[in-house]
Amino acid sequence: MQGELLALVLLHPEREYGITELANDIGVTPTTVLREVDRLTRGGILADRRVGRSRLVKARTDTPLYRPLSDLMSVSFGPVPVLAEALAKLEGVRRAYVYGSWAARYSGEPGPPPADVDVLVVGDPDADALFDLAEVASRRLRREVNVHRISVEAWEARTDDPFLTSVRERPLVELHLGLGTM
Repeated sequence: MQGELLALVLLHPEREYGITELANDIGVTPTTVLREVDRLTRGGILADRRVGRSRLVKARTDTPLYRPLSDLMSVSFGPVPVLAEALAKLEGVRRAYVYGSWAARYSGEPGPPPADVDVLVVGDPDADALFDLAEVASRRLRREVNVHRISVEAWEARTDDPFLTSVRERPLVELHLGLGTM
């Protein structure tokens, strides 16, 4: 949870997040986020300010810790917030998942660090826009991003397709697209 929180905030240093917003984006309680934010603020990694009753949090980019931590979060947790944010803005995307070796490591399966990130996009987004998105994400994440697009019907259908069978049998990390804040 702390890694996901750090990735979300450090990889979007221009944004301020409310505690409830962070909790919703990460999928934990506001109390849990508040404890982590308190620790990270005391440690000089995050900055916070109050606006009325709300507490807003952002990355501290003025510290020597920011760049190395940001790089670490980009490599280890970065694909989830970076890809979710980018795909949420792309028309025609209904669902998206990270699969393959990155999803396996993220889910706790042992193995070597993944060299790339495989993304399954369910829907009918423009192929050129999807290619451009993968290129931008590859540069940002400093690793190749491979995007495979399938229709909603193909994803929901029973099939003997070897690719879909393989994807469905292995770990999948769903990208939460409706939040628009990741």
